[in-house]
Amino acid sequence: MGRILFVASTFSHIRNFHLPYLKALTEQGWEVDVACGGAVMELPHARKLYPIPLEKSMASPKNVTATRQLRRLIRENRYQLISCHTALASFFVRLAVMGMRHRPKVVSICHGYLFDQDTSALKRLVLSTAEAVTAPVTDLLLTMNQWDTQYAAAHKLGKKVAYIPGMGIDPQKLPAVPPQRGAQLRNDLGLPEDAFVLLFAGEFSHRKSQPVLLEALAQLPEQVYLLLPGQGSELEACQQLAQQLGVAHRVRFPGQVSDMPTWYAACDAVVSASRIEGLPFNLMEAMYYGRPIVASNVKGHHDLLAPNQAGLLYPYGDAAACAQQIRDLLAQPQLRQALSTTARQAVTPYLLPTVLPQVMGQYQQLLD
Repeated sequence: MGRILFVASTFSHIRNFHLPYLKALTEQGWEVDVACGGAVMELPHARKLYPIPLEKSMASPKNVTATRQLRRLIRENRYQLISCHTALASFFVRLAVMGMRHRPKVVSICHGYLFDQDTSALKRLVLSTAEAVTAPVTDLLLTMNQWDTQYAAAHKLGKKVAYIPGMGIDPQKLPAVPPQRGAQLRNDLGLPEDAFVLLFAGEFSHRKSQPVLLEALAQLPEQVYLLLPGQGSELEACQQLAQQLGVAHRVRFPGQVSDMPTWYAACDAVVSASRIEGLPFNLMEAMYYGRPIVASNVKGHHDLLAPNQAGLLYPYGDAAACAQQIRDLLAQPQLRQALSTTARQAVTPYLLPTVLPQVMGQYQQLLD
């Protein structure tokens, strides 16, 4: 049939979110290649893997080299379609096809703009300008939350702008977990039997705002514990803050973990303090497992939780409000049960069997 290229900042992004799409496209007869930065890793259903020297800093000279490599790769392989993901990679791959006489169709899947109405004017200008510059070669722009969809449509950031409910969480990767496994993990972590356990799994970064969760924990009773799996540049600062706040004995920093279903089984509620999101997988997974959620009221969180009241939302950065909502969960078992039931129902539109046909339909319309 022809060739399709997937591009992202890292191969791990493709592995974590897009393997079902590589599989579906290859089953239709397409040859699918993948070009990314970061460590190369095996990707089922990919014909060829191309390492590209993409750097997180937009001004890095390596990104100029990456753009040239992408342009050469696209010309040599004569792709019919490019599916680009993550803001940085999407920008440079679209830059690479600009001016090409016989360029492929380009789909940019926006996993969440890193700006919103509360972003500083300068940062918003830089990021939105990058999107505007590449809009003429964006044949299809797919967005995942209401704010991004409305912004992209209003500013004509793609020839066609359409909403999709994320990339879909795969129920086959979220098996039922026996209660004893969750209990064993709690025991392994040294948690008291009567502990009320909060969980947030994510990169330690300014955007994820883990310090807000630590400040909230300092305002909560001793029986409340916080699990913070993940790695990142702000990990050490968060560990130091936990010491300063006197809550280090109630926080666990286990590093990167792989068996997330067991961690969901071990917790009583899931929390998030993120500054900005696209459509967060961790909250969708928590909803699937029926965990009560307390999250900052930002785009992405709002889309998942507000329409069906599937979780509790508090103003971003307000540790006291976050703590109060956790107190409400702690004091009201009936509230926890109501949120659990609603969350399980509200996550249905975001499951892979529902989402994959929608995304594949968008690809097909562009290829026809």
